[in-house]
Amino acid sequence: MAALFIILLRLADIQLINTESFSKKGINLVQESVNQRTQEVVIDDGRGRFVDRNGEPLKNQAEPSLVLFPFLKEIDWPVEKIAEIVNVPSTRLNNMLTSASEPIVLSTNEGVRLSSKELEKINQLEIPGLFGIYRQSPLEESIGEHIIGITGENAELLRKKYPDKKDLSYKTQIGITGLEKAFDEFLLPDAETKLLYHVDGDGNPLFGINVKYIADSNPFYPVTVETTLDKELQTMAEEVLNKQKVENGGLVLLDIETNNVLAMVSKPELNRSDNHSLTNYMLQPIFPGSVFKTVISAAAIEYGLDDATREYDCNLNLYGENDGGQDDGMLTFARSFAKSCNYTFTTLAEELMEKDASAIEETATKLGLIGPVGWTGEVFHYPQFKQFPEEKSGRVWGNDADKKVKRAIDQTAIGQKDVKVTPLGVVNMMSTIARGGQKKQVRIVENILYKNGTNMYSFSSNSIEGESISPYTASSLQKLLRLVVTDPEGTGRRFQTSPLEVSGKSGTAQTGKKNAKGETLYNKWFAGYFPSNNPKYALVVVEMDTTSAEAGTNAAFYDVVNEISKLDK
Repeated sequence: MAALFIILLRLADIQLINTESFSKKGINLVQESVNQRTQEVVIDDGRGRFVDRNGEPLKNQAEPSLVLFPFLKEIDWPVEKIAEIVNVPSTRLNNMLTSASEPIVLSTNEGVRLSSKELEKINQLEIPGLFGIYRQSPLEESIGEHIIGITGENAELLRKKYPDKKDLSYKTQIGITGLEKAFDEFLLPDAETKLLYHVDGDGNPLFGINVKYIADSNPFYPVTVETTLDKELQTMAEEVLNKQKVENGGLVLLDIETNNVLAMVSKPELNRSDNHSLTNYMLQPIFPGSVFKTVISAAAIEYGLDDATREYDCNLNLYGENDGGQDDGMLTFARSFAKSCNYTFTTLAEELMEKDASAIEETATKLGLIGPVGWTGEVFHYPQFKQFPEEKSGRVWGNDADKKVKRAIDQTAIGQKDVKVTPLGVVNMMSTIARGGQKKQVRIVENILYKNGTNMYSFSSNSIEGESISPYTASSLQKLLRLVVTDPEGTGRRFQTSPLEVSGKSGTAQTGKKNAKGETLYNKWFAGYFPSNNPKYALVVVEMDTTSAEAGTNAAFYDVVNEISKLDK
């Protein structure tokens, strides 16, 4: 008897009490029962979308498609006329319908390419169960996957994040990574746009052959997130890294005037089944190697240690020992930077620490390197909205006690020990130098637009708070970065043949790892800007965990400059 009572209570709970919010997932049982007898074609899930700075779609596109409902096989419809319009044999269309139990959508993937005029012709025929529509579908070739990010179903997280949005289906997609995650609340769907009709248990039309068109009438949603990316440059950047076989690492390309991201690529390529590949490594701190000598140089200039006549014994290693590994002779400060002499910069770092124990990290901060450097500010009810929520801060020291240890100072000076910075921070440093020392936040989204095209929100170009390097220091660094390329023995001399003048700094950092062959693995960098005399672009390319001989870093940087020179003509 007790068992029967429990069963009755359970039935009451299902049928009378929690029918519209059943279980932790908040399932609407009434709606689900209707869904079991419903065939539908979702034209648009209602989630907001992303475009580049020219309005080009970055993830989804509205693709012309033909929808055939299964009941067409039960009525007399002008299949020959449709076959002629869509350029598909009538026999193929009939065969599809014969075996169909659900609506069929024909578009590019099925070999059906339709124009707007052809869609118009189809719909003018007013055939029940046949529609020409623009359906939201993924682009044939996805780009910027790490930037845009991915979505997924997580009913529990959905309810936790948005407790007030009770009308959202538990199947609603939410942002998991990238901009999908950062702008999730803006992108959430207001309603789906779909075609549907109801069927009986045998799949036959339940209320005749009428198909309902359910559209979202809200003039404001879904929104469009207008990024600063340039689709053409993004595609080019991805192709360059593939060509140079960069499997781990990536690049970031900035517009120097606005500090907007024009392209960002992270490797390995995104694979939802591999968590390692979901990480955008352009936002993660890694060892910078000699790129960090830019910071030591800036500090030396600011503290008056940049004596142009002083020479350093570059036959010595970073610790001042003559181990036979170096033979560059006596070099000035400028040529030491061009040839990346370790001893010069460990000497300068030691002298800086004697003057001011905070000199190195404070200079790194002045350069806009340490971060976070991505756009942050107040947006509606968000006091600290972040365009790059996954961006991590860099660091100079792991332990303040190391500031008094000579070997730790020496290793820090050449971008090793505990120094870790993000590629985004490094390219921002180069952009800061190219602008004469003005620090700006890095921006990747400029506007959020309502469905009707009006502006919901604009992200202004924000300066980074705090002290900057002096114009003199910036000018001096510009000369040093150019010398890296123009010096016959400079580490960037391969860029002497570049179609645009390049200024920059190379870097090689030991990672403490070895590959299966026992070979030491490095992070290989080249960071800089171009054209040198009128800086327009800042670029960083990094390859992680590579052997020195295999690295394609410089070649990739060169290729990007070369391709941009063609596009800018």
